[in-house]
Amino acid sequence: MEGDFIKINEWLLPLSWLYGIGVRFRNFLFDAKILKSRSYQVPVISVGNITVGGTGKTPHVEYLARLLKDHMKVAVLSRGYKRKSHGFFVAEADTPMKLVGDEPYQMKQKFPEVTIAVDKKRTRGIDRLTSGKGAEVILLDDAFQHRYVKPGLNILLVDYHRLIIYDKLLPAGRLREPLRGKDRADIVIVTKCPKGLKPMDFRSIMKSMQLFPYQKLFFTTLDYEPLQPLFGGDSVRADQIAADEHAILLMGIASPRQLQEDLEASLPCKLTTLSFPDHHNFRKKDIRQLNEVFAALPQPRRIITTEKDAARLLTAEGLSDDVRKSLYVLPVHISFLQEQEEVFNKMITDYVRKNSRNSSLAKGKNDYQAPNSHYSGHRPGAISFRNY
Repeated sequence: MEGDFIKINEWLLPLSWLYGIGVRFRNFLFDAKILKSRSYQVPVISVGNITVGGTGKTPHVEYLARLLKDHMKVAVLSRGYKRKSHGFFVAEADTPMKLVGDEPYQMKQKFPEVTIAVDKKRTRGIDRLTSGKGAEVILLDDAFQHRYVKPGLNILLVDYHRLIIYDKLLPAGRLREPLRGKDRADIVIVTKCPKGLKPMDFRSIMKSMQLFPYQKLFFTTLDYEPLQPLFGGDSVRADQIAADEHAILLMGIASPRQLQEDLEASLPCKLTTLSFPDHHNFRKKDIRQLNEVFAALPQPRRIITTEKDAARLLTAEGLSDDVRKSLYVLPVHISFLQEQEEVFNKMITDYVRKNSRNSSLAKGKNDYQAPNSHYSGHRPGAISFRNY
């Protein structure tokens, strides 16, 4: 059911009211043009949310990169949360994860031909990418509240299980800003939807979201690919996992419940969950706990982790040999529901075509391939960590 993961701390509502005053005043300053937003000559697409926690930003940014990368010079600009570098920094193929953050590192391994950069100050980052790197389209990761940039296309992600219409402002709820902030979005995507949604469910959500006519609403779901060994070996499909197998689900993500429920429903094995905070840096005591929990499991056994966590586990010290041999990454990608993929793709490519000069899209070509069209079989878009 939509909104079923929401928990409101009623006793914190007075603090939410005070928080709301500050956020509304900041938004007023931008709306009144007292604080300035900058527009750019290149297409700028922002992907973000108005809630704290995971709504699936990285898979959606990856979808856009996959859609556009064969037609133009794509650059992704992220804040680079918890990175050890400062200012503007561009990821290279051999850049350590700690210098750019786990999600930019993950995207660089998937898309080596795409420029992946981090900068807390997005205006400076865009200037550097367009002048020094020749970027022809900028994908802003998690920048919905960064109003010093005025994107040409603003995409708002809303978790199906945490619909913003049922939520409250921080700290009582998880909203970063009041609900009316959604009015800035050109496209709203309800993410992490169950695959079995009925037409009446779509209509109910469309009505309750109360969008303006200029706003387009889409629905996506998460699809999981075969497990990939982190430190070398063969991939494993879900139907290759035996019912008597034991598995640890190791996660350091913002919204682990959805993934846990999905795997419990799709995998026949007995699942044990080890969950940590989002972007968690695994310390010695965490690795020791993982080694001990894994060693106590009966065989056959394995560990399943997310792509984001895998980026941090690559350099973690102290993993036992058994853990290293049994550690698998679960790649994920998005799929559109209601046969909306072609409509969404056309909106993106039409916007880029109208606002670009040098790409094949700007020249009127419309021979792009749907980003998920290659996911049956050989999976060339999946992340691979085994050589790093």
